[in-house]
Amino acid sequence: MLMCRDLARIGSDYIDGQLSTADNFSVKMHLLMCRHCRSFIGNLRESAQLMKGHSDYHLDEEYLRRLESSIDEALKG
Repeated sequence: MLMCRDLARIGSDYIDGQLSTADNFSVKMHLLMCRHCRSFIGNLRESAQLMKGHSDYHLDEEYLRRLESSIDEALKG
């Protein structure tokens, strides 16, 4: 039987439809019995949807240069 930690490990593959038929069935059976994992998968799906809407976001080159400079300064102490 699939354990919660197993589902957490393969959750992304499940929502992406990349699991074998047997693994997909195991996930579905586990989700029928475990409200915590249902919530986890729901949150994972929601996060994936939000990220799809921001895939074309690009940072300004000047901003990246300043950020890199700030990180370098912080690391130097």
